[in-house]
Amino acid sequence: MSITSDETSVPFASAAAGGGAAHIEEPVAYDGILLAGFGGPEGQDDVIPFLRNVTRGRGIPDERLEEVAHHYRHFDGISPINAQNRALKAALEAELAARGIRLPVYWGNRNWTPYLDDAVTAAAEAGHTTLIAVATSAYSSFSSCRQYREDFARVLTETGLAGTVTIDKVRQFFDHPGFVAPFVDGVREAIAGFLADGVAPEKIRVLFSTHSVPTADAERSGPRDVDFGEGGAYAAQHRAVAEVVMADVAHAIPSAQAVRWELVFQSRSGPPTQPWLEPDVCDVIESLPAQGVEAVAIVPLGFVSDHMEVKWDLDTEALDAAAAAGLRAVRTRTPGVDPAYVAGLVDLVVERLEGTAAADRPHRTDLGPWFDVCRPACCENVRAGFKPAAAGIAP
Repeated sequence: MSITSDETSVPFASAAAGGGAAHIEEPVAYDGILLAGFGGPEGQDDVIPFLRNVTRGRGIPDERLEEVAHHYRHFDGISPINAQNRALKAALEAELAARGIRLPVYWGNRNWTPYLDDAVTAAAEAGHTTLIAVATSAYSSFSSCRQYREDFARVLTETGLAGTVTIDKVRQFFDHPGFVAPFVDGVREAIAGFLADGVAPEKIRVLFSTHSVPTADAERSGPRDVDFGEGGAYAAQHRAVAEVVMADVAHAIPSAQAVRWELVFQSRSGPPTQPWLEPDVCDVIESLPAQGVEAVAIVPLGFVSDHMEVKWDLDTEALDAAAAAGLRAVRTRTPGVDPAYVAGLVDLVVERLEGTAAADRPHRTDLGPWFDVCRPACCENVRAGFKPAAAGIAP
């Protein structure tokens, strides 16, 4: 994707990224990797404090938080996300070692221990002050990109490390081959299984599911000088990846060309009066029998691992909806620690270490390669406005 280079100062950035170029095509001597996660509770006593962190500043009473807490309480108050990030950290370290790349990986979360503050402080105490961040989210939106960048800025400011530690961020990797490959494998296996069971391809539906976000925020995702259509860059990126996945599957299984697909949304949490991206995955599932559909593959396209929105909203609610509708249903896998995904994340770090030209960076859609330095006003939070953010041009 071609983005205009606006040479403007980027706060909290390395010297190479500080000028504001969209793609940094000169080597940067990073000395540490910051793996940035969302975080999750690891016991019943953690659930409400964790949800308070997630909703900080919004004044939501504990009684309302308890309405969401039952998802976690169903799983003994334990979100799988921290265990998954421990596994991802170990897999990244193994991949780095196998390539002879001597970079430590510091893991910190936005909403639960270990916190980003502790990770960045530990890096600085070890003398690692030029960090490249890998956030565990592939797409562009406030919650999946800018909020991480705001937290980087907050941490550097509150710890007093601004001016000592710099944090750049790898590009959003929604269309990197390493991220896309596990979804292709999962959809191919699901469709092949349905066909083997005698389901005609035209009676199979693939639902690519991602987290819903407020429509107003979605429309502001991505750079302001590009028209991405309805749903902004967030929806456009998902649609583009889904098209690639289905094309790859059809290449492997020619009859899959007759399989229809749809982008759906899940996990909305706003008030009914606030428009969020639709349609809802369960509503679509309920409508499928009337369309002659007999089998559905539910693809968690917006998620890098099987965290709570996958385990509850898809594995529980969506699969229950499919059973109630009399549909055969499969939820395909997330990237997790798939070797292609792990190698792809390291590739993203390497392209910044080596200053790889944008023209030489792998990407599977026409939207890529996405940019290294976020553009002005990218991914605004309509409710809260702009806060200082690393790895992007202000505001």
